[in-house]
Amino acid sequence: MTQPTVADLDEDALIASFVPLLPRGSRTLVPTGDDAAVVAAPDGRFCVSTDLLVAGHHFRPEWSSAADVGWRAAMQNLSDIAGMGAVPTSMVMGLVLPPSTPVAWVHDLCRGFAEACGPLDVGVDGGDLSAGEQLVVAVTVHGDLGGRAPILRSGARPGDVVAHAGALGRSAAGHALLTEGRHGGSDEALIADFLRPRPALDAGPAAAAAGASALMDVSDGLLRDGRRLARASGVVLDLEPLEDSVPSALAGLADAAARLGVDPAVWALTGGEDHGMLATFPAGTLPAGFTRLGTVRAAAGAQAGAVLVGGVEPTISPGWDHFRR
Repeated sequence: MTQPTVADLDEDALIASFVPLLPRGSRTLVPTGDDAAVVAAPDGRFCVSTDLLVAGHHFRPEWSSAADVGWRAAMQNLSDIAGMGAVPTSMVMGLVLPPSTPVAWVHDLCRGFAEACGPLDVGVDGGDLSAGEQLVVAVTVHGDLGGRAPILRSGARPGDVVAHAGALGRSAAGHALLTEGRHGGSDEALIADFLRPRPALDAGPAAAAAGASALMDVSDGLLRDGRRLARASGVVLDLEPLEDSVPSALAGLADAAARLGVDPAVWALTGGEDHGMLATFPAGTLPAGFTRLGTVRAAAGAQAGAVLVGGVEPTISPGWDHFRR
């Protein structure tokens, strides 16, 4: 039996078929169905971030189920909110769907959103639909600062501790394994972490509560995002060798790295999409869940924005860039 596609339904019927699958958060006052949703913002401010996933560029349908795509689209946006020290509250999504897209794919996408957002009390409160040649999932997420100041990238100061919470290199390892056609055994956990990353969402607000001086989500790799933080703060991040600071993270990558002929430290330094939290803290402050990576140093002239590892600036490609390999 042929599955119905989105071309078999009109827009209203398609929306009616998947809206019941999406979660509604407790802060949602007016859900989807009107021209705009209404969400409570008791702080008087809200954080907002947006992101895109494009089929063939950010995900491959032959690797990822629709539910995986929904999970990933939700989590990478939720992580951006956590990276400000805020708690995510609601999101809206926009879909560009080729007419041949099965309705079942859209339903599974929504189930992925629900699996990611429902346990966090984050509502998916509307969005937009369009037909197009390429499948695109666009998400805009909002968050609540809870009365605290946002934690910016620009607050790191010399003498601060550089720390990280969450996974390092696991998503990059999973991507490499899929690219090489490897499956099974110990590879499955790394592949799962690529298909469904699990950001350190609680670590963002915890860092803010502990007095973090700077904070950001690591989506494009520790080196690239570390340089962004260092540049915004006008400092240098001096990291210890990863085999000293995060030996267990490298150990979890070692088997797959050996089989693919890769240094696991390269995955840990340059692999994005684990969505950990990179933070700096005043000396003597390190909340639970964070691991010390190094120290913030004063920058001398053009050195501002550098990330050193073991006192040396790495020469490897720093991580993901949308427009360059």
